[in-house]
Amino acid sequence: MSDKKVSRPCHHCKSRSASAPADTSKIHYEKFWLYRHCSSVQQRDQQAQKAGQLFSGLLAMNVVFLGSAFISSMIFNKVAITLADVWILLSILKVLCLFWIIYYLLGTSRQPHAVLYRDSHAGAIWIRGSVLLFGSCSILLNAFQIGYSTILVHCKSRMEIVFPSIGILFICTQAYFLWHHSKDCIQVQHNFTRCGLMLTIATNLLLWLLAVTNDTLHVEIESQLREVERRFAGKAPSSHPHWGNETTLCTCPNTTICKVFQKGYILLYPFNTEYCLVCCSMLYVMWKNVGRRISHHHIPHAKPKFKLQGVVFGPLLGTSAVIIGACVFMMYQIQATTLAPSRQVFVIYYSYYIVLLPLMSVGAVIGTIIHALEKKELDTLKNPTRSLDVVLLMGAALGQIGMSYFSIVALVATDPRDLLNSLILSYSVLLIFQNITQNVFVIDGLHRRRTPPGKEEDTKEEQNREAYSQRRVSVLELGQEIRKASLSYIHTYSHLSWKRRVLREISFFLVLCNIILWVMPTFGAHPVFENGMERSFYGYSTWFVIVNFGLPLGVFYRMHSVGGLLEVYVTA
Repeated sequence: MSDKKVSRPCHHCKSRSASAPADTSKIHYEKFWLYRHCSSVQQRDQQAQKAGQLFSGLLAMNVVFLGSAFISSMIFNKVAITLADVWILLSILKVLCLFWIIYYLLGTSRQPHAVLYRDSHAGAIWIRGSVLLFGSCSILLNAFQIGYSTILVHCKSRMEIVFPSIGILFICTQAYFLWHHSKDCIQVQHNFTRCGLMLTIATNLLLWLLAVTNDTLHVEIESQLREVERRFAGKAPSSHPHWGNETTLCTCPNTTICKVFQKGYILLYPFNTEYCLVCCSMLYVMWKNVGRRISHHHIPHAKPKFKLQGVVFGPLLGTSAVIIGACVFMMYQIQATTLAPSRQVFVIYYSYYIVLLPLMSVGAVIGTIIHALEKKELDTLKNPTRSLDVVLLMGAALGQIGMSYFSIVALVATDPRDLLNSLILSYSVLLIFQNITQNVFVIDGLHRRRTPPGKEEDTKEEQNREAYSQRRVSVLELGQEIRKASLSYIHTYSHLSWKRRVLREISFFLVLCNIILWVMPTFGAHPVFENGMERSFYGYSTWFVIVNFGLPLGVFYRMHSVGGLLEVYVTA
């Protein structure tokens, strides 16, 4: 496999066709040894792209299968393959990814004509911001793990300090890489870049898989808590397979700093899985954009701007949902951090969801009906970012849907007539319906062409901006300016068609609802694990895997839905 940079004189260069003119002296066609017999230069280019994607995909598949085999062997045969062995493999993969990222930053991206095009749809500010947020929390998580292992260094292996240290370096480098280069459509070293991106994707997937299945430290902390309870009760040490005498030999000393490390690790654990998922999605878009040449009609002349105009009821209802949700969240968190949450708090928590989810479902259904009534053309242009958005929305929704079905089976099999059980059962059913209706609404909206604003409105807005910038508003003029702004807002609201107005109201309401539904499971304790219903039915380890598989996907779904709904709001 080899890449040759060839500059050929050509009058029409484009990523998929030959209709848009470009500077042909800067185009580097891909070459691949399997397709040298092709007569057409562009046909050879397209075939080489497919072959490069195939080979890099096979590389990622083999790395994922190898890592999955290691992790599975660790779960089912802890004697032959230990957690330290898995950490060594992942550390090697992280170091290889680090070398490639550094080479890309210092070598590939700085070559002449390396980045001729940038994908305006890729690397939106909200998803890059989430990389920084989740990356920062993952760094703290690794720091807590290092601190915890350092305190217990007499009974911990050195690998428990080395692995998170490499993890911090990997997270920092990858976050910088994605922040600055997520929009790149690289035009040189195509195959090497594809293989590097796929190796990084495979590494993130394996880190996510390990985080989902590895409950070692959680079990250790649970063991210590239960041991303390038994000592107070005057009972003998436990012989539970998870909480046996082995774990009590490595007990956290009764110091504040050790308790902080324990609590911080458990609180920040979901952020690490979330970080891996977000990075995989951004790296996949970069992989699809390798060698892509964007024609002029693909490049938006003006970026759609978010304007809080034409909406009244959506922000009011959404803000009410956020305020009530924040109160419920704080009430639950106060009890969860001080003592075991009471039954009443669980009832309030799930009742809030049972009221909110039907409202969101109804809004999504109404929005979908309005989309069907509108005769707006579908945007059929090829867009890797939008295609990935659709796949991620559908795939991430499987996390919450899967957890809901597991809960339904457990609750129906035990005691569905109990008040709390019936609330959790209703919550699970409504959550499935809400995910499906919202996905239909968002995906339909993403494929609608943006309605350009009228020229008169644009001219008036520009004149208003110039007027505001040229003169200072004094205290005496403040009331007059507020009145003018209010009249302008009412004018804009009244001139929107009723369909666009309703779509904007629904979109904004759903944005705020998804934000609070993202905040509650992300920054706090998790009732789905702490209510004890499903955990007692499936067992600790099984329910741990189910929750750590579904919860990060659910958080990712809410975060990704906010981006999709904002896009629907702008295009309405």
